[in-house]
This record gives sequence, C-alpha cells and structure tokens, in this order.
Amino acid sequence: MSYQVLARKWRPKSFETLVGQDHVVRALTNALEQNRLHHAYLFTGTRGVGKTTLARILAKSLNCETGVSAKPCGVCSTCSEIDKGRFVDLIEVDAASNTQVDAMRDLLDNAQYAPTAGRYKVYIIDEVHMLSKSAFNAMLKTLEEPPTHVKFILATTDPQKVPVTVLSRCLQFNLRQMAGTSITSHLQNILTQENIPFEPNALHLISRAANGSMRDALSLTDQAIAYGGQMVNETEVRAMLGAIDQSYLYQLLEALLTNNGSSLINQAKVMEERSISFEAALNDFAQLLHQIAVAQAVPDTVADDLPERETLLSLAQSIQPETLQLYYQIALLGRRDIGLAPDEFAGFTMSLLRMLAFTPIENGNPATLRKQSDNHNTTTQTSPRSTPMATPASPPATADAAKKTNAHPQPNVPEQVVGHDTGNFDGNWRNLVDELKLGLARELAKHCELVSYDAHSISLSVPEAQKHLLSPNYQEKLSTAIAQYFDKKIKLQFNIGGTGNTPAKQIMHEKATAQANAEQAIEQDQFVQTLINDFGATIIPNSIKPL
Repeated sequence: MSYQVLARKWRPKSFETLVGQDHVVRALTNALEQNRLHHAYLFTGTRGVGKTTLARILAKSLNCETGVSAKPCGVCSTCSEIDKGRFVDLIEVDAASNTQVDAMRDLLDNAQYAPTAGRYKVYIIDEVHMLSKSAFNAMLKTLEEPPTHVKFILATTDPQKVPVTVLSRCLQFNLRQMAGTSITSHLQNILTQENIPFEPNALHLISRAANGSMRDALSLTDQAIAYGGQMVNETEVRAMLGAIDQSYLYQLLEALLTNNGSSLINQAKVMEERSISFEAALNDFAQLLHQIAVAQAVPDTVADDLPERETLLSLAQSIQPETLQLYYQIALLGRRDIGLAPDEFAGFTMSLLRMLAFTPIENGNPATLRKQSDNHNTTTQTSPRSTPMATPASPPATADAAKKTNAHPQPNVPEQVVGHDTGNFDGNWRNLVDELKLGLARELAKHCELVSYDAHSISLSVPEAQKHLLSPNYQEKLSTAIAQYFDKKIKLQFNIGGTGNTPAKQIMHEKATAQANAEQAIEQDQFVQTLINDFGATIIPNSIKPL
C-alpha cells in the first residue's frame, strides 16, 4: 500500500476531531441540531486552517444516511464516499481554475436537478475570490434563492476580494490561525500514535515555522521524519528549517544593556560571516522584545513548556519597560528602512547604534559613566542608577556635592560578617554591584542581600520571589565578574530567603522617597497654591517627576 502523507491521513473527519476552531464548530453544531440550516456558507482564513475540511464534514452531516446530525456516523456509504472524495452529490470546484462566467453558468444549470444519491447537493467552491466579476454576477440570484436541495459552501483566503453582494447572501465564519500550543499538542498526539520518537523542542520549532497552519505543520513533520530517519529531534529540525541558533539575539541585547558598542559591531560582523539575513534578524529581535514585554506585563501568560521561559522572565526583570519599548520601535523602523540603507550591514548596525545612543543612562555601563564624570571634573565614582538628571541651567557639581548626592546608604551587614580581608571590600554590596562589569546578570546581583563574607567567599541570599534569577548562567557570570574585580577566585554561596534588604529594594525605596518629596514640594509651593486658589488649577496625577 502506498504511503499516505500525514496531512491527508490525519485530516479530521468529524467536528470532535477538528482542532483550533471551536467557535465555528459550536455554531455549526447548534445549527445542525436545531435544523436551522442556511443555504450558503462562507469560510475565510489563511491556508491550512481547516476551511475545506470543515466543508466536507458539513457535507457529511447534511447527507449522512442516519439523518441530518452534527455527529455523522462515518461508516455509511455516503460518509465513506465523501471521505474518499467521490460522492456524486458533493461537487468541489476550484475557482482558481474555473474563473470564467461560462463555467459558473454550467454549474448553476446542473444545480437545478435533484441530488442523485444524497439528501442535499453540496457545492464547495474553493478560493472563490478568484472568480471574475461576471461569474460573481451570474451566481448572485441562485446564491440568494437556491433550490431547497442545494447548499453552497464557499471558501477563500482573501475575503476582501469577494463582492459585498456575495458576502451579504452568505453566513460567514472566520477561521482563526492555529495557536502554537494547539499545533504542538496535536503533533505530539499524532507522532505518539505513529510510534515515532520526537523531542518537544523540535515540535515547537515546527509549530513556529508553520505560522498558524496545521497543514503546513503536518507537511513539515513529514519532512522532518524523512530528514531525521524516522525520528524528530531538535538538531535535525533546525538543520532542515535552516533555523540558526538565535543566541546572538541575547548577546546583542546584553551588549545594548551594558553600553558595549564594540561588542555590538563585532556580533554584527559574526552574523555577516554566518550569512544571517539582517532584515530577518531585526524581525526576530522585535519578536524577542515583544515576548519580553509580554513576560514583563503578564508573566502568567508565558507558557510553562516554552523552552525560553526562564530566560524571558529573567530578561523581563532586567530591562526597564520604557527601554524595551524604545528598542522595539527602533527595530521596527530599522526593518522598514533597511532597504534604503547603503547595504544591509550598514542598516542593521545603524539600528543597533541608534538603540545604543538612546538607551537611558540607568542602563549604561558604569565605566562609561565614570569617564563622563571625569570630563566634568568630578572625582567620585558615580552610580548610574543614582545620577540625577542635569538640566541646562544647572551649574557643575563640585566633588564634595557629588559625594553627598551619590553616596549610597550602607546596607545592614549582619553580625556574622567575619572580616574585611576581601581586597578593599567594606561590606557595601550595593557599591560593589555598581562597580562590577555585569550584563544581564546584574539583575541577579541587584536582588541579592549580603549575608557574610571573608577573604575567600561571599554568602548571599535571594528573596523567594526572585529565586528564578538563580540560573547557573547568571551565577557563573556574577562569580566571574567578582573574581575579575578582586583579581582572585571568590566562592559565591547562594540561599533563598533573608530580610530582603537588597540593592533593588533600596533603589525602589529611594525612588519612592524622592517621588514623595517632589510631590510634597509641588503641593506646598506658594506659586502652585496661588494657581490652585485663584485660577482653579489642578495638579495632574503622575505628572510630577523628581530631578
């Protein structure tokens, strides 16, 4: 027996087995059970979402020998013939091949005759938007008042091209693109029944490449089975799809957050050597930023089985929302304008440099900020998160004033601290974090509380709410940065708990205090009070920002 491809072998034959179109199935089921049948249906949606499949199931429901039902038996001669595509009263027309008015007139002439074997004569017209204007006009009257034994089911991927006169005569159902989770679970079910071993990450890649089309997903799965030798694993699927490891996206993001321009350009050169499309890279970068934004706003919506779940949740806490939105907008504009650039490399790197130039100073590199501070004749080491915004009218700050402004409050170092032998470390964990050259691991450092330290080790605690930051990758980067800072190996010990007196909490408290002081200063200002009393002015909430 010849091999049957998965897309045909596993084509749903009943409403119960149809995946991802519950809203359409519910409406059709209720109509069939209540015998409220329309004479013309229009199914719209992208390729491979089930338009023709739904039309055939509806044809079986109308003609099943057990009666009109939402659950056709599937075993009678009518159901079997429809499944095999040779039922005499089911006429499938490809509008792309029969666009002219003559073909439509022949079809409508035959519609007047009673069905040969079934209860209804069902016409399925696929890609109906391809019909000519004359063909549409020819079918209008019949489509509005067809014989009682005729049902029309139209399908199209482009409903905008269907005349409104036709749309108004049909009951229209919009089929949605399949969700990635629905495609993945369906593929898992099929491969399990086919006894073909698979890796979940490989199915995630296939569902992502299918872009909402179940038929595309099944075709890609067929290809992956052949490519991988009767198994579906991630390595082979990546090679088959040409899906290149996207770790470079995270490296680009880390370089942006650490204000490392040379790393950005070097990474772009590596991408050029790997022949990665820069336009596609900007698209993928925007997609990554979107995923981080979703994880930032509604973390509960991030799927538990998503391979990048922990990384996305960690990044969501590492990037300020306004910075994230800025990067996203620049990526979209860069993708739009890359065709106008001298070449793709220039367009891509210019987009990255634009992100770098507009990155808020709080995400900057402390070393860069120290250089800027030196240029202003200041001698202190400035914390990027406590640097006040300077206005054009402000005079240069003196060294003593800068020290007072930028001095961090000393954290409460527990009594069990055993000494001060670790280089010049005085127990001020927050100052140390500001001095370290960290990338995305800075978020872990900010949410750590110093418990104890000695000449060879530092003990830290992480609050329960931030325990997801304790990834081996971040721990290793933090350990490496501390070893480089002290020029010797320092053992880091992590535990979950503590009082929560972390740099992140201290910064949050300082911001809240500064905001409260600013609001109080505005409310107590004599000029503001005069405006309120004499002119009925009001203070706009959330409009007050501390300098």
